[in-house]
Formats: sequence, C-alpha cells, structure tokens
Amino acid sequence: MMAVRKLALVALLVTVAVGPASRSFGQAQPTPVTGDWLLAHILSDPEQLNPLTSNDAGASAILGYIVQTLLTRDPRTLELKPLLAEARPTIAADKLTYTFKIRKDAHFQDGRKLTGEDVLFSVKAIKNPLVNAPFARVYYESVTDAQLVDEHTIRFSIKEPYFLNETMLGGIEVLPRHYYDPQNLMKDVGIKDLADPAKLSDNAKKFAEQFNKNYSRNPMGSGPYKFQAWKTGQEVELVRDPKYWGIGKPGIDQAYFDRHRYRVINNPDAALTSLKSGSLDTMGLQPLQHMQQTGGDRFKKDFEKHEYFSPNYSYIGWNNDHPIFSDKRVRKAMTHLTDRKQMVKTILFNLGQVVDGPIYFHRPEYDKSLASIPYDPKKALELLAEAGWKDSDGDGILDKTIDGKKVPFRFEIKFNSGNTTRKSVALALQDELKKHGIGATVRELDWTVFLSEIKGRKYDAMILGWAMSVTEPDAYQVWHSSQAANKGSNHIAYKNPRVDKILEEYRREFDPKKRIELYREFQKILHDDQPYTFLFTPKSISAVSRRFRGVEVLPIGGLRPLDWWTPAGAQKYGSKPSNN
Repeated sequence: MMAVRKLALVALLVTVAVGPASRSFGQAQPTPVTGDWLLAHILSDPEQLNPLTSNDAGASAILGYIVQTLLTRDPRTLELKPLLAEARPTIAADKLTYTFKIRKDAHFQDGRKLTGEDVLFSVKAIKNPLVNAPFARVYYESVTDAQLVDEHTIRFSIKEPYFLNETMLGGIEVLPRHYYDPQNLMKDVGIKDLADPAKLSDNAKKFAEQFNKNYSRNPMGSGPYKFQAWKTGQEVELVRDPKYWGIGKPGIDQAYFDRHRYRVINNPDAALTSLKSGSLDTMGLQPLQHMQQTGGDRFKKDFEKHEYFSPNYSYIGWNNDHPIFSDKRVRKAMTHLTDRKQMVKTILFNLGQVVDGPIYFHRPEYDKSLASIPYDPKKALELLAEAGWKDSDGDGILDKTIDGKKVPFRFEIKFNSGNTTRKSVALALQDELKKHGIGATVRELDWTVFLSEIKGRKYDAMILGWAMSVTEPDAYQVWHSSQAANKGSNHIAYKNPRVDKILEEYRREFDPKKRIELYREFQKILHDDQPYTFLFTPKSISAVSRRFRGVEVLPIGGLRPLDWWTPAGAQKYGSKPSNN
C-alpha cells in the first residue's frame, strides 16, 4: 500500500500489511536474499483492482506492490521521500505551483519508459468526473492545471493553498497511459476541460466508460511486483518483476519474495487451520484465536505473534437519510444502548480501545477531552421518548408517527460475512435493543455485495471500519456533505454546514496549532450529532512464519511484508508456480 493514499474501507479488524515505502535500516542487518514465497490470508476478494476506482484496504495493500507514486513516506520516520520523483517538488512561495522532476530510469512492468505524460494522464484520469473515483478526486479539487515542462518535468497549478498538497500530489499513483488509454482519448483533454461534467468531450466520456469497465482485474504499474492472476474466491497472485527499475537503487524499495499469494478464506477458523497446516505463512488472528487457539508449543515454534494498535477504527453507521435515524436524539440513544466497554472486554478480550471520533488517538488532533458516551439505557429511553418514540399500541415495539404514518422501530444491521467481530457486535446490540422495544435484524453479506449496498445507501445501519492516517489527517473525504453524492465516501449522508466550513478551512490552514483547534471543534460536533456510533480501535495480532526475517512493527502502522525475506537455507518454495 502506498504511504500517501486515500482513506480506505477496512474489511477485517486485523492488518497484516502496510505497503512499500523507502527502506532504511537503523542498525546492521544480515543481507537479504531473494527467493521463497509469501502466502498471506485475506478474508474476502478485493472489491476490484483498478488503482483509481478501488477503495478497500485489501485492494490498496495489493496495488501498493504494483503501482507507485511520485513520493512516499519513510515507514520509520514518516518523512516524505522521493520515489518516482527525483526529489521533493519545487514549491512556489505562494504555494500555488508545484514542480516535480521525474526519474529518468523508471519504467513500467512492460518495459515502457515512465515519463511526465503518464503523470499528466494519471491526473486527468482522477479529475475526470465520470471515472468512479470520487474518494480520490476529493484530494485534487484545487488542481486547476498541469503542464509538461519537458518529458520528465511536470508543473501543477493550484487555485488555493492546501497544506497537504505536496503529500497528495506526491501520492498520485502513476498509471501507464499506453496501457490504460491505448487510444489516447485523453490526449487533447485539458485539466480545465474536466471541471464541468456537462461539458465533457465525447473522448473524455468514452475514456471514463472504458476505464471503469475494462481495468478492474488486470492492474499494471511500475512497482516491484507484477499482477499474475486472480481466481475469484480463491487467490490473488503477484510475481516479483525481475526487470524492476529499482533493483539495487539506493533508497528504493527492493523485493525479495518471488511470489506474493493472497489466499481468500472467508472463515477465520478455516484460515487458522490453513496457517497451522502450512498452507499460509501469515494471517491476522481474531482475539479468541490469539487468546485460546495459538498458545501451543508447536505454534510458537513455527510462528511469531505481533501485537500492536493499527490505525483503523470500527463503527456502526446510521443511515442519516433513514426516517428513524435522521434524528440525532435517536442516534445518540443508539450509542447509549451500545455497551462498547463490554464489547472491548468480551469480544476483543481487552485487545482494543473505545474511541469517540475518527481521528487516530496518537495524533495531536485527537480530542482527549471528549466525554465518552456511556452505556446508559435509562438515558437512551429518555432521548427516544423526547424524540417521540413510545409503544402506543402495546405490541412491545416502540413506534412513532412519521409523515402521517405509524412507523415501528424496526431496522436491519448489515455487515460483511466472515468478520466474526462485527457479527458479535451486531448480535450483542440486537439483544440489547430487544429489551427496550426495538426490533433489529442482522444480515451478513459478501464483501463486494456489502460495499455495493453501502455505496448505494441500501441499508438502515451497518458495521464497517475506516483506516486512519498516522500523519496529518484530512477528514473531508468521509465527512464533507459534498461527498454524500455520487457514491462518495460519506456513505451515511451526514450533513452539517458548520462541519463543512471547518473541513474547508482546515485544508487552507498551514498553522498546525490552528488546525488542531479546528479539528477539536469538528470532533465535538460529531460527538453531539453521533452520525456514527464509534466503537473501538482494535489491536491487531498477526502471526508470521518464523522462517522470515525483517519482520517488525513500524510507525507507519504495522507490519511491512515488502521488507521480509527468507535465508537461503530456510526457503520453502522455488521460483516456479506449484499447487501449494
């Protein structure tokens, strides 16, 4: 996964990988060697593998090995560093022009040279309003133009300062134009031409249609691994590119494993069985698996467990357009009826921490002064009564007249199948609500179907997770009202004019102290509105084969398999494919 990337949806509450960034060892290490494979577990197939239109963490992790950016972050210092760019950009004094010089030795996996034309094409693809990438486009709204100065130099023009412009421009995933736009349909389309969807040229429309439709399962980029195969419901396979442009280059990520295989196993118990039998090398453990099923001597001999907080959180999202959940008193009552501390204790075995907002709690922007909403059924019933909910007909279910029609308090909670933690949360809440005259049903859905229904807002309530930034956050993608349209990331249709203004002002503010003040207010408003019931940040527990070296938990957010390698005498697999 690229170190500078849009926020991504999280399918599972455990993380086994963060993606490539620049490599630097703090102390003397044995010299890594190539060879062997990595067999990793994923709970579900990725939503898709189009670098711009995918938005789940599984796809992001896989694509991070295939597609590269102009800049990256050092996984230890978190500092921005050049990757496809020769250096960090030249920034004009007014912060309205950014100029990047692109490395002349970089090329794509088919051998074609990577140039400024590819960077320019990638920006146009993001900015094309018909490309299904609203969650990416939101970070480039201020880009008004991009011009090639020469074959390897590109200059971006910005309409207003944004404190993350260097990060976001440096985070552009550079796609090969010749592969994703073989007809060169975007050649004569300027950045300015993409501002108004109603005035798009036929070529821009045709490109978007083809890009959305034809590149969901066959990614190509300049990274150290090439896409090899995707067998739906079984496996995604990457192979090390023997002609990778970065081989042996100082400061550039190297690849050691010959193959990365991501095995799709929708049942965590079955995945653990596969791990113990040697059919997997690494997986994220469920809390119960960590506490009760992986403590034996044989497991300890074969695997090392790593426990750490990964930057993501879980939440219950209330459809703010739903007639029941449009009232914030109801949403707040739902939080009072959700015993989050007990969930952390019994579902996570205390391997997690209750959270009350979307900012990572290690960041200075996180507001520690917020009083966590407690489990308090009495207060919840008071709020519901205040909102007009009562059992008027004595059938045991609360009801209310809305728009002239009596509406019983019944709804459905959706979550992705195979995620036992989310299932436990849903069942615990269902049981609690039943005690208070609220009928809730629960429904598991396949990951891709689940995401489709969430984006289409075909749900009452859902349980999901977001990755969080370990560096300066920007919550615009998820919380600005503009992102509630066109399948943007504001899936719950939350709208608050003051929040919109804060998010906009925050982006223009270059003083970190003032940004912190703005986000403290933002969190207080969310706390009062309760558009989500924020649940917890879980601890990740990853089991990793002891034959690997270079395994460590990094400040960027967890383990980083790109750094792993196997000593020659311990390698398990050869370079050729097999049925293992």
